[in-house]
Amino acid sequence: MTVALDRPLQQKALTFDEFVAQYGGDKRYELIDGEVFDLEPTGPHEEVAGFITQKICFQIELVQIPWTVFQRPLFRPPHIDMTAFRPDVAVIDRTELVHEPLWPEESILTRGSSIRFVAEVVSSNWQNDYSRKMEDYATLGIPEYWIADHRGLGGVKYIGQPKQPTLSICLLDDGEYKVQILRGEEAIVSPTFPGLNLTAEQVLRAGN
Repeated sequence: MTVALDRPLQQKALTFDEFVAQYGGDKRYELIDGEVFDLEPTGPHEEVAGFITQKICFQIELVQIPWTVFQRPLFRPPHIDMTAFRPDVAVIDRTELVHEPLWPEESILTRGSSIRFVAEVVSSNWQNDYSRKMEDYATLGIPEYWIADHRGLGGVKYIGQPKQPTLSICLLDDGEYKVQILRGEEAIVSPTFPGLNLTAEQVLRAGN
């Protein structure tokens, strides 16, 4: 999901309200600085997102916490104009929804405190996942952010050389993410879901 490489669907910048009116019902699209972008959800992309969702839902049910999981909810960061993200997987704290100003009428989130965890599955538009969204999600105070690069598409700066499938676990520490790079049989350690018993390969190969 990127700004740099993909041509926007239209050249006229849209406001958030215009985006919702035209694209709000279609989870293929998100808005970044007034430009509309196609999220390119291929079959393997959806399989990886679905696998993460399934495993996290089980953990939530197991420990009986008041959280729920959404796939591609519309999230309007309050500090960014003309932007609305659609994270592939988002864990929502249901006790925080009473503080969401738009929630009673529209399924739109605006507060970082409502979101306990996000995951993005990398497509050809990888820059936003590794850069723009990492910065914005950290600013919003989201404690844990996964970047599932199952095709090894990210820049060398982020996943090294040679490029290979990589799972980046980003944990918030003093307002910034500290990133752990995982591959193969390396185990995932999630502070948000300590009961998870998964390796990077299990997540990354879910789309194969």
